[in-house]
Amino acid sequence: QVQPVESGGDLVQPGGSLRLSCLASGRGITILAMGWYRQAPGKEREWVGSIYSNGATKYADSLKGRFTISRDIRKNTMYLQMTSLEPEDTAVYYCNVTTPWGTVGGQGTQVTVSS
Repeated sequence: QVQPVESGGDLVQPGGSLRLSCLASGRGITILAMGWYRQAPGKEREWVGSIYSNGATKYADSLKGRFTISRDIRKNTMYLQMTSLEPEDTAVYYCNVTTPWGTVGGQGTQVTVSS
């Protein structure tokens, strides 16, 4: 069974950058896709972007150009590189992992953008 574990959340100043990681722990995992979501205080969970088994990536239109998703297949790890961060990016960031047996989410990591 896969278990996603997010890390890298932090307090960062506006205009700064941050990289989040998502480790898909488990043995013999077949990963079809991994995705990032976020939930800001008082708002619904929002899709950020995904990376698929063929390496293709997709992003929410509002975040294109500032956020980049990548992966290290050997480490079963996905990354979210965030640049030009704004206070509106403050949220808990969650990782999802999709396998042939379903989708599992992580516990999230807090990102706070504030001066």
